Amino acid sequence: MASEFAESASTALVGPRLRAARQDRGLTLEDVAARAGMSVSTLSRLESGKRQASLELLVPLTRLLGIRLDDLVRPDAVDPRVRRPARRRGGVVIAPLTLEDSPVSTFKITYPAVSELPELRVHDGYEWLYVLSGRLRLRLGDQDLELEPGEAAEFDTRTPHAMSAAGSGAVEVLSIFNAAGERMHTRSG
Repeated sequence: MASEFAESASTALVGPRLRAARQDRGLTLEDVAARAGMSVSTLSRLESGKRQASLELLVPLTRLLGIRLDDLVRPDAVDPRVRRPARRRGGVVIAPLTLEDSPVSTFKITYPAVSELPELRVHDGYEWLYVLSGRLRLRLGDQDLELEPGEAAEFDTRTPHAMSAAGSGAVEVLSIFNAAGERMHTRSG
């Protein structure tokens, strides 16, 4: 099994990731090598890619550094471009700006001009937003706010809230959600 791992793990990726994990924790080569029961030379050669990675060497290091083997051997993203289609929901256009498995979800949302503010909603989550163009009406609890381009807001989505364009034109907003907020704002009806 160790030999299978050694063949599949690219030392070109493992070494720099191992070094970064050690340095992020403020540890020296000497500190880590001593605690992991290996020579400083072995650790240095692993980090520089001059020594083949094996499970026998990496398991104690990952435990010591508090990382997973997957953190060391995951492949680099092949294509970082986001190619998710925009969706329409009730006249609102929701364009994803992050990959589907990102820890934070970001969208460009275009709210059309409407005569009445949508119904106030409450749900788990958190939202950060930034007005790109147009004017945004944000009803947040008892507050009725208008935000202009360049203005931002952040709020707990457990506060009753609703958004729409203010005035006769559409508004474009950059919205960032945690996982719970993203599900409610972009996937529910």
